[in-house]
Amino acid sequence: MSPRTRKVALIAASLGLLVSLFLALRPQEEDEPAATTSTAAATTAPATTAATTTAPATTTEPPPATTTKPSPPPPQTIRIAVAGGRPVGGIRRATIEQGARVVLVVVSDVSDHVHLHGYDVMVDVAPGSRGRLPFKATVPGRFEVELEDRGILLADLEVRP
Repeated sequence: MSPRTRKVALIAASLGLLVSLFLALRPQEEDEPAATTSTAAATTAPATTAATTTAPATTTEPPPATTTKPSPPPPQTIRIAVAGGRPVGGIRRATIEQGARVVLVVVSDVSDHVHLHGYDVMVDVAPGSRGRLPFKATVPGRFEVELEDRGILLADLEVRP
């Protein structure tokens, strides 16, 4: 197999994997057309029966119960500004309830990686760009957020059970 053919096959396989993962991991939407179709069929059946008999059939089914999930609360946003390689206003301290969704938003005038220790998640920041670090606070404890390469502490997060 030529190197070009091998490269094309690798790209096609990678795209197939990405599409499969997207379809498997996307949030599912509730489809109601099937319920509407069965309701329509049940509605038309008695009308046909009523034309051939003297008493109408009473086979109406109650409409399917609709359950709506309450929308989750919006994520807790923690904003951190970095100027001159240091957190503006000092080290940010925040308390988070365990299970909460959180987004760290960091605006920096230096290029570095923002690292949330304990969760091992990271985002790059650079002058003129905003770093967003979303995570779910599943582990209780105290965790540092720092500019990784510079070793500068930006925030101290406490996750409480």
